[in-house]
Amino acid sequence: MAVLERNNNLSQRMTQQLGRAIVCGEYSQGESLPTEADLCEEFGVSRTAVREAVKMLSAKGLISSRPRQGIRIMPEEEWNIFDSDLLSWSLEGNPSLKVLKEFLQMRIAIEPEAAALAARFARPERIQAIGDALERMRVASDNSENELEADIDFHISILYASENRFYIRMRDFTRTALNVSIRHTNVIKANPDGVLEDHAKVYYAISSGNAERAKNAMFLLIDEALGFIEHELEKSGER
Repeated sequence: MAVLERNNNLSQRMTQQLGRAIVCGEYSQGESLPTEADLCEEFGVSRTAVREAVKMLSAKGLISSRPRQGIRIMPEEEWNIFDSDLLSWSLEGNPSLKVLKEFLQMRIAIEPEAAALAARFARPERIQAIGDALERMRVASDNSENELEADIDFHISILYASENRFYIRMRDFTRTALNVSIRHTNVIKANPDGVLEDHAKVYYAISSGNAERAKNAMFLLIDEALGFIEHELEKSGER
């Protein structure tokens, strides 16, 4: 049992190190990775640990491993960006503005509708959870970490309040990305005091059962953040 546990820990460590290296561009798409024996030597692990790591990275869409073809880096469009590990690696350090923009584009297509569904179908305890997160944001306004956590919980609570199982299943992906996205947009936001007010508009619309108002309020909240990122992209020359 101890040997199995050690192999699992080593394969997890290798998965993290190699996965991060791939996502950060240390390997080119289509490039072949070293042989299994070379990977054992490079990472100081057994063949069993290498095979487990390869299996995990293949499941994330990062690599392909086939007999007589070896291990190859997959094209970026094949990567499972909804995987929380992969998303974390993508957003570590100095996150790509392009990735943040794409995340916000996805949010603006989903969260306004989730807010509208919450206004129509949320159970009282779900609405209470949104209100509690909003109150925590207000109380923590002088503590950036506590405010960030409350802000994230506010958005996750709305996914739950939509009572839509597909939206709810996006919670882990959304939490991981929001942790970076909100930090970045709040730094460049012209009116930080407006953050609480914008969230309050969403909450009051949901709690009053006004689906259209909830949808519009959430759209405006995310659209403002998207506008900031697009402006930063223009200044940096990225697209």
